[in-house]
Amino acid sequence: MQFIDQARIAVKAGRGGDGIVAFRREKYVPAGGPSGGDGGRGGDVLLVADANLQTLLDFKYKRLFAAVEGRRGGPNRCTGASGDHRVIKVPCGTEVRDARTTILLGDLTAPGDELLVALGGRGGLGNAHYLSNRNRAPEKCTEGKEGEEWLLQLELKLLAEVGIIGLPNAGKSTLISVLSAARPKIADYPFTTLVPNLGVVRRPSGDGTVFADIPGLIAGAAQGAGLGHDFLRHIERTRLLIHLIDASAEDVLADLQVVQQELTAYGHGLDQRPRLVVLNKIELLDSAALESALDIVRQQVKSQGEQPVLAISAAASKNLPELLAAVWQQLGIA
Repeated sequence: MQFIDQARIAVKAGRGGDGIVAFRREKYVPAGGPSGGDGGRGGDVLLVADANLQTLLDFKYKRLFAAVEGRRGGPNRCTGASGDHRVIKVPCGTEVRDARTTILLGDLTAPGDELLVALGGRGGLGNAHYLSNRNRAPEKCTEGKEGEEWLLQLELKLLAEVGIIGLPNAGKSTLISVLSAARPKIADYPFTTLVPNLGVVRRPSGDGTVFADIPGLIAGAAQGAGLGHDFLRHIERTRLLIHLIDASAEDVLADLQVVQQELTAYGHGLDQRPRLVVLNKIELLDSAALESALDIVRQQVKSQGEQPVLAISAAASKNLPELLAAVWQQLGIA
């Protein structure tokens, strides 16, 4: 399934039905008079969060959504039927903004969350509405009002408690594949992962915690380089970041600093998010080289505040229980 996390759509609420001019004329009714009914109200347009959706793919092919118009009034003071509402299902985690002003209209995070984005037009008034002592036979009615029309920008931000970040080929996809049932594409070349992958990791209590594998960041990602700029938004909602570093890299300190700088440049408080720094692929190093890499990273991390530095091998499933124990501790999960 193609992953689409941004879409622009137009929504139009239903127009209100027109009122009518009608008079009551019945054989055994001595007092007739105006009997034109009011028009029905136009349908609204609503967005509803659906837990079964994971992407905004549907909005790639359909971009205009309109509600049903109200029906015109009828004789005998009959009010026209109101138009049906238009309900648009979106994935949980969808932000809705006015495309022209970028003002945030709503954030649909929980299944069933609703957001009214376009209000249906009021129905027009029939001539029965204008009956008065001074005007016993009004011939006036009004038309229904147009429904609201808006251009919306939808932006999906994945709902995950833990985000796995790092440079390309740090082993993020391998890690999420061994911790969960996720099966992302894994290969030994950079940018294998082109879209975020979600996986559910079991807590000690038996409940699930959602981990997200974010496509690799590179220098300049916050300004649009590589794939990171497109997917940095998906870690805005995470409570904890796992910063994965390839222990066999030529300069582990530079790899650490590149991602740190991109988090700071992107903003939104990502550089202040709780973080676990983890050296991966330790099976490729001897004990002396691993200890040297750990010392370098620990010194850098210590200068920014006390944070644990862990060493694992995702491919060999080594030290993963220790990693999860640190994750649960950071999240406050027993």
